[in-house]
Amino acid sequence: MFGIDAHVVDVEVDMYPGGSTRDFVTVGMPDLAVRESRERIKSALANTGYGYPNKSVTINLAPANLKKEGAGFDLPMAMGILGAMGVVKPAEQFMLCGELSLDGSIRPVRGALSIAVCARKLGIRSLIVPEENAAEAVVVEGVRVFGLKHLAEAVGLVNQTRQFTPAAASLLETAEPEEGFPDFRDVRGQTSAKRALEVAAAGGHNVLMIGPPGSGKTMLARRLAGILPPLTFPEALETTQVHSVAGVLPPNSGLLRQRPFRAPHHKISDAGLLGGGTGVIRPGEVSLAHNGLLFLDEFPEFPRNVLELLRQPMEERSVTIARSSMTLMYPAKFMLVAAMNPCKCGFLGDTTRECRCTGAEVQRYLGKISGPLLDRIDLHIEVPAVAYKDLRSKQDGVGSDEMRTRVMEARRLQNNRGYYNAEIPAPFVRRYCTLDEAGEQTLEMAVRRLGLSARAHDRILKVSRTIADLDRAEVVKAKHIAEAVQYRSLDRNYWN
Repeated sequence: MFGIDAHVVDVEVDMYPGGSTRDFVTVGMPDLAVRESRERIKSALANTGYGYPNKSVTINLAPANLKKEGAGFDLPMAMGILGAMGVVKPAEQFMLCGELSLDGSIRPVRGALSIAVCARKLGIRSLIVPEENAAEAVVVEGVRVFGLKHLAEAVGLVNQTRQFTPAAASLLETAEPEEGFPDFRDVRGQTSAKRALEVAAAGGHNVLMIGPPGSGKTMLARRLAGILPPLTFPEALETTQVHSVAGVLPPNSGLLRQRPFRAPHHKISDAGLLGGGTGVIRPGEVSLAHNGLLFLDEFPEFPRNVLELLRQPMEERSVTIARSSMTLMYPAKFMLVAAMNPCKCGFLGDTTRECRCTGAEVQRYLGKISGPLLDRIDLHIEVPAVAYKDLRSKQDGVGSDEMRTRVMEARRLQNNRGYYNAEIPAPFVRRYCTLDEAGEQTLEMAVRRLGLSARAHDRILKVSRTIADLDRAEVVKAKHIAEAVQYRSLDRNYWN
């Protein structure tokens, strides 16, 4: 695996007399897990009844200049040894992957979906994977996927001495059903915050929520995923690939049907958030949130150096991880939803509770969020403490179904243009965000008075375009600009 792409490794086996069962050499830059496969393969062959020859075995993993990682080579290496012994005589071409247990059973591996995509690109029609990986691999059309449980089954299939039915796409229907997201009706009050999150969902905009503890920031964030449109097939395919490569896809599950919602703890490392690590390079939380939501609660509690690393994937929609031997890229198109208190104690500006923080402590706390990072967050919204009358109100307010209907209609308009509003390239911002005369005057006044940067100017245009889409207006009007500017004012109140 390189990023989310699979690359073929040819397993070449040579067996010659004059050695012993201890002469088993694997070359081709294998890592420790690949070298340890020697013991697993010997036991699997012996316990399956094929035995192990009293000869020297050399296995080459080609191309030799690429490092081989993981236990997925066990099955093809064992089949190669059986081929050298004359036990396996394939009648057609197969691609294989799988880890072997000592009794010969086949254990699941990471990246089966990417492996199936690779097989299709190479024109290989038959793929053998562990049974637990069949549901994810079968979504790739043009490849017959055989999900097998045991090494003996693989031998029988390749030799055509046993008949196996390829896994069917109906396996996708056996995956666990979608879990319903909580409803916005559960959140009492916070009408303006709900409106802002609807705007964010409609255009795919990043959001920062500021408010005291217990005001409902986490409740609002967890309900945001419920009003987003469902994954399209290309989105579901790429999202599932990322989760499969990371090894977090549940067994026997097919394509992911819900947008991911990732909420890492604020003690996460930079490798955990962006990806990387020692040895096997794996995608981080920003890639696991691809096509979904990344929720960062207690935003200033994250290490500042970790937060600053978010700036590149928020702009590029991908993460590039460079190592001395390779450079990998993972997709990272996510909506950032961040939540924070206005100060360390959380009660700055609260009318009912007194803030115990000094001015220096407040500035030190807020200073963990840099200006360039704030500029990349489109909506800054205040979530005040909920009033008692709202808590006890019998009116449910706007629910997720109603909000999702409006979001879907706005997204339909954006699909016709070719871009979601948050992703409009800079050369096309003025083409799609056409203002009337009053809108031009309102925007000019806001830029002059607030001293907005060029990036903030473009983001206000994109948010106002989303508000106009929710209003089904072809031209961005002054009221749309005014609402978008309102979502950029909190940084002036707190950081200035």
